[in-house]
Amino acid sequence: MGRLLPYRSAQTDREETSYLGMVMFLASWAMLFAALFFVYAALRARAPVWPPDGWRLPVGLPALNTALLLGSSATLAMGLRDLRSGRPGRLAPWLGATLALGILFLALQVVVWRSVWQSGLHVDTSLYGSVFYALTVFHALHVVAGLGVLAWLLRGALRGTYVAARSAPIRVSAMFWHFVDVVWIVLFVGVYVI
Repeated sequence: MGRLLPYRSAQTDREETSYLGMVMFLASWAMLFAALFFVYAALRARAPVWPPDGWRLPVGLPALNTALLLGSSATLAMGLRDLRSGRPGRLAPWLGATLALGILFLALQVVVWRSVWQSGLHVDTSLYGSVFYALTVFHALHVVAGLGVLAWLLRGALRGTYVAARSAPIRVSAMFWHFVDVVWIVLFVGVYVI
């Protein structure tokens, strides 16, 4: 006699599909960022002196930005945990905190860009300037996209849209946000610290 397969709901199938889709999406973006970091490393390895012309990027604000993004990942993880634990009312404050930390990150990144620009490092100053702005602006665009998604999720959380059984949008969005954070850590260490 054949065994019966366990019942799978359409919701479960959608959640697994969205998870797999996000994994594939993040894998493609990981390859793109890896290529950018590879080019950065190759340029750096070929340069007789790096950074050239005595340039030193500020480290203090970017380090604070690293802490802000790590904090934002933690608040988003707490919101998802509370949602899955049957406390959907606690999701909105966590999403709001994540959104606020992400906005503060962008604001401080603008301060860093302005400071570096005013010190004379522009996109057309040197290869160093071009690479610096390309990597940091490209990352910031991903932060902006993540903030847009977080704002949309917050709107839904305030309306009570999400419950433990419908947590996939929060889960896949958190995967993207954590990915953006990991990219920043690599960028911070590779560009600002080393």
